[in-house]
Amino acid sequence: MTDYTVYRTVFAVHYMTPGTDNNAPFENLRLELRRGSLVLAVLAALRKEQYGYTLRKMLEEAGMAIDEGTLYPLLRRLETQGLLVSEWREEDKRKKRFYRLSEPGAAIWKELLAEWQSINASLNGMLRSA
Repeated sequence: MTDYTVYRTVFAVHYMTPGTDNNAPFENLRLELRRGSLVLAVLAALRKEQYGYTLRKMLEEAGMAIDEGTLYPLLRRLETQGLLVSEWREEDKRKKRFYRLSEPGAAIWKELLAEWQSINASLNGMLRSA
């Protein structure tokens, strides 16, 4: 009973307070879902070497738009984790940082892809029976 009371109080204060966005629960969950999906999308896209701008455009064209303020920190984090390698090169008289999967990154990508496919199959099964 106490958990229910706490839940109702938090819900009422956080989501039902006048002047707040009642769509916030959906938006928060949507962003959380997207964050995990973006990692898989970036790793998939970087099986072929690209620099940041072309990667961002490719993701956008595939329906996975991501702003620079999210993409570049994600790329740095994935590189720090050893999943990506990068190098600066000059192209069109400009220095550009090119990214690609490292060997461990390619192995992790395959594992994540298998996990994604398993989750997707489970969800599709549950949704069909709903």
